[in-house]
Amino acid sequence: MDEKMKDLVHKLAECVHMCNDCFNACLDEEDVKKMKECIRLDKECAEICSATQNLIYGGSHFKKEVLSLCKTICRQCADECKKYPMDHCQNCAKACEACESACSDFLNDSYDGVC
Repeated sequence: MDEKMKDLVHKLAECVHMCNDCFNACLDEEDVKKMKECIRLDKECAEICSATQNLIYGGSHFKKEVLSLCKTICRQCADECKKYPMDHCQNCAKACEACESACSDFLNDSYDGVC
């Protein structure tokens, strides 16, 4: 596995971790209803990042489409998390932005290799 692939896989895993942390912390917030969209996006982002990681490892023929969707969801999750001052939301936003960037880099290089 080359360095670009390793970086992408690392960023995907980190994003899953941070989105799950944010998801759980949001459920403990005083006004959970206010956090509804953040919770939903945390869940979706963690799921797409995990699926993307699995498909990339598996050499999927749909990696470009999956990476594009992952990038889009990471951006939306980051934008939502940035609305809140809590550390868990801010940390999640940073991880989502890093993952979005790694997906973009991978897509821009038109990488056709597999692990």
